Amino acid sequence: MSESQPSEGTTQRLPVLEKETGPEPLDQSASAADYDPPSALDGEGGREGRFWSARRIPAAITALLLMVVAGFFLYDIAAVRADRPAMRWRRELAQQLAARPLDDVWVLVGAGVTAALGLWLLVLATTPGLRRVLPMRRTHTDVRAGLHRDLAALVLRDRAMEISGVQSVRVRVRRSRADVRAVSHFRELDDVRADLDAALADAIRGLGLARPPALSVRVRRPGRKG
Repeated sequence: MSESQPSEGTTQRLPVLEKETGPEPLDQSASAADYDPPSALDGEGGREGRFWSARRIPAAITALLLMVVAGFFLYDIAAVRADRPAMRWRRELAQQLAARPLDDVWVLVGAGVTAALGLWLLVLATTPGLRRVLPMRRTHTDVRAGLHRDLAALVLRDRAMEISGVQSVRVRVRRSRADVRAVSHFRELDDVRADLDAALADAIRGLGLARPPALSVRVRRPGRKG
């Protein structure tokens, strides 16, 4: 017996090799990581304190209020010394203070407001202020510079937008931390985040800050429309 040969014009099915495939790249929805502040370059170092605020507005308001109150009291004292009756508001205030007990609601409210105002003034007097200005490294002993947080965030945003695959970026710079939230519409999210890590670490180092902030990067896919 002879084996049957396939006739001309017929096709023969070839074996199919099935390949195990993992999830598609777009299935990943987010990639995030936190990092310590970038290491300083040679010759960089030292710590600079925050800039002290002039406190012009609180000082002006406090001085104006004290001047008005002192003026009223001085006028009333001078009027009493001149054998004239005291001002009506001072007589009523003295009567109210003499008639109301110490546990009265309005007495407690007034004391609380006065204590809060005094505490606020003490905080303003003992804290530097200007929290939105980041001190920069001092290269000259007689020159001191600072960088506003919004400008630092703008620099980091522009650098992040240069990375391939980045669609939009939102950057928030604090005293000790820079939060970067990016949206990537193509490329692997881990690859985009790795490029952002390298580029933003170099950008933070280039800002010349005395205390470079730590870097937090998060990359996600754009949300579905509708």
